[in-house]
Amino acid sequence: MILQNFKSYFSMREIYNVGIIGGGVSGVVTALQLSKHGIDSVLFEQQKSVVNGPPFCHLHAGGNLYPDISVAQCQLLMKQSIEMARMFPESIDERPTLISVPKTEKYEFSNLKQRLDMLVDYYKSLIAEDSENEILGAPEDYYKIYTKADLERLTELPSVKQPKTSDQWMTNAIKFIDFKKLKMPVILVQEYGWNLFRLGAQAQLALNKTSFCDLKTNTNVTHIKDVRNENLDYNWEISTKDTVYRVNYLVNSCGFKAGAFDEFLHLNNEHLIEFKAAYVSKWDAIPGLIPELIFHGERGTPRGMVQLTPYSDDYYQIHGMTNEVTLFKNGLVKSQEKVQQPEFDEAITEKLTRGWEPKDIKARTEKAIQLVTQFVPAFKSAIVGGPPLFGAQQIPGDDPNLRIGEVRFPCKTYARSEIVKASSALTVANQILDEVHNLGIVSETQDSNTENTLLESIPKKDIDALAEGLAEQRGYPKALSRLLIERS
Repeated sequence: MILQNFKSYFSMREIYNVGIIGGGVSGVVTALQLSKHGIDSVLFEQQKSVVNGPPFCHLHAGGNLYPDISVAQCQLLMKQSIEMARMFPESIDERPTLISVPKTEKYEFSNLKQRLDMLVDYYKSLIAEDSENEILGAPEDYYKIYTKADLERLTELPSVKQPKTSDQWMTNAIKFIDFKKLKMPVILVQEYGWNLFRLGAQAQLALNKTSFCDLKTNTNVTHIKDVRNENLDYNWEISTKDTVYRVNYLVNSCGFKAGAFDEFLHLNNEHLIEFKAAYVSKWDAIPGLIPELIFHGERGTPRGMVQLTPYSDDYYQIHGMTNEVTLFKNGLVKSQEKVQQPEFDEAITEKLTRGWEPKDIKARTEKAIQLVTQFVPAFKSAIVGGPPLFGAQQIPGDDPNLRIGEVRFPCKTYARSEIVKASSALTVANQILDEVHNLGIVSETQDSNTENTLLESIPKKDIDALAEGLAEQRGYPKALSRLLIERS
C-alpha cells in the first residue's frame, strides 16, 4: 500500500527533459520551440488556459511607441517582432499606426524621422537575409509623413470603409483628430496589431496536439526541489498538489512571480515588477476603419502617452500612461536582497487575484476615455465596453523604461525568462534551446527548418473558435478575439 501511494505521488511518465513553470507567452513559445526540435517538456499553468499575462496589442516592430529607447533596442524589437509574426501569422492585424507628438511635448519630428530611416535600412537588411521577413510590407512603404497641408487636403476626401492605402487610413483618422494640438508633421507607420486571444488559442491548440508537450492547466506548482547533487537520473523535482514531476532542465517563465521560485533556490535577482491595465471601450460606428492612434507623452505624468487601439465591432482599447489610467500608484515595486518576490499593495493584489470592482472599472475607463478626447473630441460619446485587460510583468534590473527582454542562466540546468515585451519570447526560447543542447540534456534532436509545421497545422476555424471562447471565458467581448483586417 505504501509503495502504491508512493508511485501515485510521482508522475508515472518517464523523466521530462524540460519542465516549464508558467504558461504565458514566454512559456508557451519555449514549449513550442522544444516540440519543434523533438524535445519533450511539461508545462504548468495555474489558469484554465494559456497566455493570461499583461495585455499586448501590437508587435512593436521598431519601437515606435518609445521615443526614449536606444537604436539598438529599436532594431532588436523589429527583428523579434518579425520573427513572432512569422510564427503566429493568424494573430497579426495588418493595420497601421499613427504616430504623433502633441505641442506640449519635448519630442521632435527630426529625431523620429532619423530613427525611422535607420529602421527602413535595417528592415531591408532583414529581407536581404530572408525574403520571408517582408512581413511589414515593402520597406519603402514602412512609414509615410503627413504635413499640415496634407492633412487639410485629406479632410476633404470621403471616408473609405475598408482602407487599403496609407492615404485612405489617414483620411479616415484625420476627420476625428484635433490636429491643431499636434506638432507637424505626423507619421503613419506599419506597426501592426497583435491579438493576444488568437495567439493564445493557436498556441494552446498546438500544445494539445503535439506529443512532445504535456500541458498542465489549472495546476499550481507548490515547491521546487534541487536534486542535482543527489546522483539521480534527473535534476529537479517540481511539486504540485498531488504529484511530483521529475525534470532535467528547469525553466522559470512565471513573469512577475518569477522571484518566488528564485527564493526556493536561494538565488538573488534584481528586478522590478509592474502592474498595468488597458481599458475596453465601445464607440459609435464610424464610416471607415481607423489606424491605431498614438499621441506621445511623458510616462507617469498627467500628459502621459495616449494610445487608442481599434478592434472589431466598434470596440477600442485604451492605454494612457498616467497614474490615473494604465499606471498605478504603488504599481512599480522593486525586489530586495533577501526578498526576491516583491509584493504589490492590497488594492493591486485584490485586482490580480479576485478581479475588479465594477465601480473601479467604470471610473478608470471613463478617465481613459477623457484622455482620448483631448485629441479625438468625438470620442466623448464612447462608453465602457468591458472589463480592463490587465496584469503584472517583471522588468530585469532597475530601469522601468527597458523594453527588451532576455533570459538568464543563474545556475546549471536552470533558466529564468525575463521578457518585457511579448515579441522577445522567441529570442528567449531559442537561447534556452541552445543551452539545453550545450549541456547535453538531449543527445540529438530532430532536424528542423525555419518553419513551424505544428503551428501551421492548426486550422484557422479552430483558432477563431477557441480565441472567441477564451475572450468569453475571461469576461471580454467576443469581438476582441477577431482581427480588424481579415487575412487573405
